[in-house]
This record gives sequence, structure tokens and C-alpha cells, in this order.
Amino acid sequence: MIRLLRHILALAPLWVALGAAAEAPPAMPRDGSHDFDWEIGTWKTHLKLLRRPLSGSTEWVEYDGTSLVRGVLGNRANIVELDVQGPAGRIQGAALRLYEPQARRWTLNFFNVNDGLLTSPMAGEFHDGTGTFFGPDTFRDKPIRVRFVISKLTGNSYRFEQAFSTDSGKTWEINWIATDTRA
Repeated sequence: MIRLLRHILALAPLWVALGAAAEAPPAMPRDGSHDFDWEIGTWKTHLKLLRRPLSGSTEWVEYDGTSLVRGVLGNRANIVELDVQGPAGRIQGAALRLYEPQARRWTLNFFNVNDGLLTSPMAGEFHDGTGTFFGPDTFRDKPIRVRFVISKLTGNSYRFEQAFSTDSGKTWEINWIATDTRA
């Protein structure tokens, strides 16, 4: 009997901990509506672009310029204006980023002035400071998946990486690497 009592007393802290865990309120879902607040402002942009994506080419072209990010609707949406130039010419484009509160995710919508077309939105969220977004698109009239990753390099520098997949995300080819540094 004493031996049984000792075992019960030895297990008491575990039972208390399990009981406390069971009574703890569920964690609130993460509100990511301000995940892009850090980016509001003007940035110096260095862009490396794969000249011919999904062709086996490894030739990259480089551009320099600026990105201007403006928050709208209390920063639950923002607009990014990109303007870069290099030996291969000039790229002017923009992105509209919208937060979906019910889904607790962001959608990223891109367009450039060369064709005036809005891409299919990519959707995703930030985890541990890295934003990862996926979406369907077409490239040369073929369906592809697009992945866009935003990661912090330093306190004032971020990396934006785009990749395409022709096999539903099994393999990816990076074709866009932008490094933004606070101006």
C-alpha cells in the first residue's frame, strides 16, 4: 500500500500539469494583418532575373533601382511600385497585396506596364519572419506553379525570390532574386 501511495505521489505533478494543459484556453489564431508593416517606405532594389526561365538557360541579367511601398486601408493592404534599369532595359511593375482576415493570409497580385496584365494571385503567410506564397499561373501558354519567398537578410535588407515549377511543385527553378535595402 505504501509503495502504491509513493507511485501516486510521484505521478501527481504530471497529473497536475496535464490537468492545467487541458484547462488552458485554446491559442488564438495568429493575426497576420500587419505582416508587411516593416516594408512601408522606399527601398534600393538590386534585381537578378533569369533571362529565359524554364529553358535550361543559366544566364542572369541584373538591374538596379527602387521599390516604393505604400500602405493602404490601415496597412491591411499595400501597393509596391518597382522601377529598375539595367543593360537589358527597364522593368516597371507593381504589386497589390491584400490581407484576407477570414483566411488569415495575404494574396499577392503582380502586373507590369509592358503587358498591363494582372497575374493570378499567390496566397500565403509569414511564419517565423519568412513569407511564403504559392499560386497557379501560365508561362508560354503552359500551366505552372509560382512560389514567392520573402526573407530577412539584415535589419534593413530583405530578399525576394520567385521560382517556377512545371511539375506541381516537386522541383523549382528560381528566376527572380531581388535584394531590397532601406533607402
